Amino acid sequence: MLKRFRKPAVSAADSGDQPVSGVETGGDQGHRLRAPSKLHAFNRYEIKYLVDASEAAALRDEIEQRLDRDRHSGDTGYGIWSVYYDTRQLRFYWEKIEGLKFRRKLRIRHYGDRFGVADGTPVFIEIKQRVNRVTQKRRVCLPYRDALRLCDGRRMVEHDPSQRAFLQEVLDLVLRLDLRAVAMTGYQRHAYLGRDADVGLRVTFDQRIRGRDRDFHLGADSENRLIVPARKSIVEVKANERVPYWLTDLTAKRNMQVVRVSKYCQSVEAHGLAPRSIFHVPDHDLDLGRDRPTVLSEA
Repeated sequence: MLKRFRKPAVSAADSGDQPVSGVETGGDQGHRLRAPSKLHAFNRYEIKYLVDASEAAALRDEIEQRLDRDRHSGDTGYGIWSVYYDTRQLRFYWEKIEGLKFRRKLRIRHYGDRFGVADGTPVFIEIKQRVNRVTQKRRVCLPYRDALRLCDGRRMVEHDPSQRAFLQEVLDLVLRLDLRAVAMTGYQRHAYLGRDADVGLRVTFDQRIRGRDRDFHLGADSENRLIVPARKSIVEVKANERVPYWLTDLTAKRNMQVVRVSKYCQSVEAHGLAPRSIFHVPDHDLDLGRDRPTVLSEA
């Protein structure tokens, strides 16, 4: 049986990090870092499933009868590439593993072909956080050079006044926690949107999920490692309030089991940056083969 690993003890004073215990500590600084901001793009519930690719294809056929295809999906889907930031002690990783009721992660995300990424390419800086069972995601769009200047260079960038509070929060996180790029993930996504009574519903199918632990420039010609088996897909149901009965019946009919899986954690563990947890895809399901980036190009 796989055992659950615990976070190694690290002094917050030595690391410049804040404690990750579920018990709040004294001091205004810790409170500011933990309290969810009032500014957010949206709140929603997310449910994930890990299914065989063939099962995912059949499920997509049924989903398309009730939901509209995302306009960006086309026939082949679209690429999503993310660079995740964390502390030296992987605070955000361990918060996920320990299942803290409030946790967050910072990332730079690009949609489309990463090999075309240049200084002026639009990317998103995102803070995704979990408050109890609700997921909140906030983000702003910036040229790639500015996103790097903020998150790696740790300097404020030119911005619209409406973005200032969020960008100041990002800069505060980077400086206070000494955040740095830790892992990268990439995958191909097919997305579907609810209509009529299902407005607000979103179902995504992610496949060919891979990542790396170095060369974090989005456009770098670097090798990526499969962090979820090529024959597996992650299906995610995202709803504002509730999942419709027809969809819960569909997942039950196919005997789909809810899983706790994080692509960021998968990449951290697959590259040996932390011990594998009970939430990692089991060893016998891992395909550790490597793909050349020329093969993985996302149009």
